[in-house]
Amino acid sequence: MAASPHTLSSRLLTGWVGGCVWYLERRAMQESPHKFMHLFRNINKQWITFQHFNFLKRMYVTQLNRSLNQQVKPKPEPVTSPFLEKISSGQAKAEVHELRPISPPSLPLSRKANEKELIELESASVIEASIDVGNATKEEKQWKEMKLHVDDLPGILARLSKIKLTALVVSTTSAGFALAPGPFDWPCFLLTLLGTGLASCAANSINQFFEVPFDSNMNRTKNRPLVRGQISPLLAVSFATCCALPGVALLTWGVNPLTGALGVFNIFLYTCCYTPLKRISIANTWVGAVVGAIPPVMGWTAATGCLDAGAFLLGGILYSWQFPHFNALSWGLREDYSRGGYCMMSVTHPALCRRVALRHCLALIGLSTAAPILDVTTWTFPVISLPINLYISYLGFRFYRDADRKSSRKLFFCSLWHLPLFLLLMLTCKQPPDYLLRGTWRRTVWKEHLQLVAGLKFVQRPGSLFLLQ
Repeated sequence: MAASPHTLSSRLLTGWVGGCVWYLERRAMQESPHKFMHLFRNINKQWITFQHFNFLKRMYVTQLNRSLNQQVKPKPEPVTSPFLEKISSGQAKAEVHELRPISPPSLPLSRKANEKELIELESASVIEASIDVGNATKEEKQWKEMKLHVDDLPGILARLSKIKLTALVVSTTSAGFALAPGPFDWPCFLLTLLGTGLASCAANSINQFFEVPFDSNMNRTKNRPLVRGQISPLLAVSFATCCALPGVALLTWGVNPLTGALGVFNIFLYTCCYTPLKRISIANTWVGAVVGAIPPVMGWTAATGCLDAGAFLLGGILYSWQFPHFNALSWGLREDYSRGGYCMMSVTHPALCRRVALRHCLALIGLSTAAPILDVTTWTFPVISLPINLYISYLGFRFYRDADRKSSRKLFFCSLWHLPLFLLLMLTCKQPPDYLLRGTWRRTVWKEHLQLVAGLKFVQRPGSLFLLQ
């Protein structure tokens, strides 16, 4: 098979390499494919690869087409910028240039000038934008004094005093006052609510004052007024003092000394015991539950002036309710509490957290049964409160079993409506005043009967029961 003249000329131009390729082609046509692959492997070891074939092919094409000129379309005109003048139609004509193997195609001078102007304008705008951004970042980094406006002060002080928590404290205090036996005294009731609300505002403000460095690490509390610097610590302490002094004074002299003493004790327990204990031990949850159980007791003592079984029953109800409420809330905030450095059951003892929540959900059923036994409510109350107590116990069991965010959120939201409904049912089933009077009358008649029969005189001494003399 004879080779063409062009093929022979190309092989002569490539020298020894071309001869090797010609030899390989002749052998490949004569021998079998197996021998050709064997020969190709041997030649490949001598640094002959497919790159050589491609190189020879490119050289052959360029040598044969040396005299040809390749025509290409010019690049499209750049889009006119609003900062540039309109380009004349004569400058936008397409031109065909002969491509040389060495020199690149030349562009019109007008296009080069326009492109230079466009590049200069774009660079200038970029520089101006970078300067503006740099100035903005410098202004943001500079320290600025926050100015406190008088119009914003009520909202800031409301967030400082945790107005929602204060409203819950006042509502439980009013429930304790309303459930207490005896006539309803409106002036005493209003003074009790006002004094308790002021005491709660003072305790919450001092709590935020102590926890500023820790609240700044938590997403839940990073927007508090002291953390953001909306008010100074001196103003926060002054506000707490202005709330604590008149609040305790109203409870002590406007209501009775026992209620005032409970108010002072609750402020001390919340600010000096519960607040520092949050970073030391999980016992802070039990201490905080005692703090939340005291307001209804204060309402009871404000109406009766003494501590009896009914006051401790209301305190026990609020004490047990807080565990499913707070444990379910803290379960979804475990990352926040650990980031803030707080020692919570949900972080350090998750199994105990769920177990305690379920235990106190079931305790609410027992406390409901104890209410009629202590003459606080009728026997209707344990019956009508059983469905809501069983439902919160069921959610507490789901939280104990599943231990996920979904079950904890359900238990938390259930606790929000369970407490007001529970206290409302207690008020509707409260023992009537005539029942208590009948009970007092029976005890008085029975005592007089014993005096007549035995001829003995009953003397009531301080701190003792009726004694025979």
